[in-house]
Amino acid sequence: MQNKPGSQTSRKPVQKRPTYSIEAVDKALQLLQLLRDGGALRLKDAAAELGVAPSTAHRLLAMLVYRGFAVQDENRRYVPGPAMGVGPAGLSWTRLLRDLAQPHMELLSARLDETVNLMVRVGTKVRFLSTVEGSNVLRIGDRQGTVMPADKTSGGKVMLAELDPAMIEQLFRGQNADIGGDRIPDGEYPAFMRELDSIRANGFAANFEGTEEGVSALGMSLHNRHGQVVGALSVATPATRFRKVFDAGLVTALRETCRQLEIDIAANPADPEH
Repeated sequence: MQNKPGSQTSRKPVQKRPTYSIEAVDKALQLLQLLRDGGALRLKDAAAELGVAPSTAHRLLAMLVYRGFAVQDENRRYVPGPAMGVGPAGLSWTRLLRDLAQPHMELLSARLDETVNLMVRVGTKVRFLSTVEGSNVLRIGDRQGTVMPADKTSGGKVMLAELDPAMIEQLFRGQNADIGGDRIPDGEYPAFMRELDSIRANGFAANFEGTEEGVSALGMSLHNRHGQVVGALSVATPATRFRKVFDAGLVTALRETCRQLEIDIAANPADPEH
């Protein structure tokens, strides 16, 4: 969906796939996203993610190593190299989280016939780890690998709402916020904090065209067995359809899905703390 003339430049649309894409380049870029968001990748997992033979995955990874975007550790896993411009998520279990979330996301997407996203927060940004698209002709497309501002997305805001105010202050008002361009202006910060208070009370956050014109979403946090936030799920819809989906039970459906997924997260031994 394109921005109209005069619309806010901060709401940049997610780029569409080029009509004449170069398959090998696309595969290499997918590997970069997997390394960035997961932090480590084995050859067989890379091949499975891309849907290619291990020999093909090996050639692609070899080029990333050659250019400094990947290196192999002592266990022959591929990890982000020095040329990686955006650091990895720093979470060793993001792949496991995706695997646990996938069936729940598919069920929720089928139930609502809308797009469901899984994301994690890294500082002031969220990283989309997985997407399950709805089947409507007019729907929100795949966001896997996308990085967006946490204070603009529904999933990002609901995760931020569970942080201490001092941490939020540090993220969006500290020196690093100026360096990274993440500072929330003085006139907007009190309203942002009030919004987080409301999100905390409601247990969910909404995004009404905050990141992309024509797109709205509702997000809820995911917690581990210690009650700590490990990610978020969001349901994204065309803005024109959001009210209808919301009134049809969106909050209840998303809450049930998060609760069931949290049971799986709690039961899994690969806890983020370990």
